[in-house]
Amino acid sequence: MLPPLIRRELLKPSPRQRAEFRGSGRCKREGERGVTMALVAVSMVAIISMAALSIDLGTLYEAKTEAQRAADAGALAAARVISVSGITGDPTNGGTDGSWAPICGGGTSAATLAATNVAQQNLIGGAVASTVNVYYGTSGGVATDMDCAIAGTGFGVNPVVQVYVQQKTLPTFFARVFSLLPGGTSSNSGVSATATAQAFNSSNSAAFASEMMPVQPRCVKPWIVPNSDPGNGGAYFVVPATGNINHQGVYESNGGVIGETFNLSADCIPGATDCLPAAGHAYNNPPQWNSANQPGILQYVPALVQGVSSAIPSCSTANPFPQAIAGCDQSTVYACGTPNGATINFNENPMSPAIFTGDTNTAVACLTQASPTYSGADTLAPATFPFQIQAGLGNPLVQAGVVKDNGVISTSNSIVTVPIYDSSPVALVGVQPPVTILGFLQVFINQLNPNGSMSVTVMNVSGCSNNAAGNPTVSGTSPVPIRLITQP
Repeated sequence: MLPPLIRRELLKPSPRQRAEFRGSGRCKREGERGVTMALVAVSMVAIISMAALSIDLGTLYEAKTEAQRAADAGALAAARVISVSGITGDPTNGGTDGSWAPICGGGTSAATLAATNVAQQNLIGGAVASTVNVYYGTSGGVATDMDCAIAGTGFGVNPVVQVYVQQKTLPTFFARVFSLLPGGTSSNSGVSATATAQAFNSSNSAAFASEMMPVQPRCVKPWIVPNSDPGNGGAYFVVPATGNINHQGVYESNGGVIGETFNLSADCIPGATDCLPAAGHAYNNPPQWNSANQPGILQYVPALVQGVSSAIPSCSTANPFPQAIAGCDQSTVYACGTPNGATINFNENPMSPAIFTGDTNTAVACLTQASPTYSGADTLAPATFPFQIQAGLGNPLVQAGVVKDNGVISTSNSIVTVPIYDSSPVALVGVQPPVTILGFLQVFINQLNPNGSMSVTVMNVSGCSNNAAGNPTVSGTSPVPIRLITQP
């Protein structure tokens, strides 16, 4: 190691090095001072411009997403109205005679108003959509008609509704300052979106596709009914071989099943501890329509509830069977068209310990917000068809006895789904016999009767054949589920 004095001496520049440094040209570049500042200023303009453009483009992309959300919600709302209307139970008509005009016949129809109102509730860029157009079409076709009657007779077979939403003007914050948009204004910064939804009824779907496509709704009530239509002499609700609706159309017009009213009652002796036919605790085996014991009544048998229900109101009991009635049973599978697709539970007696204190009656009163006199429940408006539902005093929409839109609502807890089983005249054997589900009834509970039965009105029917296993299943909370689709 060198001594410190020698090391410091080496660090000093020599006279020659100092001379070379003075003549290196540093002074020649003294005139270039400030160029960096100019370059930074120019770059800042470009950077700020790009940032401004990205902010405005982000705003437009967000508005585009909001427009699509509004269109999706509007299309699903219209399809929901169509689903509960009964149109798909009258597929050969489809509105051509004007009977379905209140549902989808133009700008003042229920489905169009529902789509428009729901779409406008979803703000686009902080404002209501400037344009909402609703179109109707047939399954597999393009929805281009604002009146479903124009769509043709095929409209009733899985009808399609398309909603177009547009927000013509959106604010741009920075782009107009830099004239990055023509004219520097927001007049050309609008967005639009289109969504298409379908109300899918699987009845006789093999006639329109290569194979039967069954449905598997959730929140089904555990009342399994035989495939016997009380209003049509006990004929099939659903044809077992094809899944087709046996009596299509409106009951009052042509004897169809839509709008038919009958009583639904448990095929169980009131007060018995169970519903076992072998113990004499059932009226009939299998259950019947218009039986000698209970004329004018379609009997049901209790289903085995295999899961925990959700959305259970506080008025329900702890038993899984009434909880599935008062709440939403999303776990129990009622597999349409699959052998042994559901299970009966004769250990349950819906009429025990007595008629008005039985599991079904107490749960129905809880479900429908009915008072002991049933004055709180929703009702079907008299002498109106298609259906109009009036909100009862127990409906949460009613506040201080007042409800908007004259009390007319588009959905109700009184609308329930009931499974139909393949009820060939064979006795049900065992405590928990399996059965094959052929379809589903969507009914409106009108009232509880003094004998423990329920008056119901058929709002729609969905069927599948008894050989539909293994095919894709369409799920939903309705026997005629709604779904967003992509137009061809």
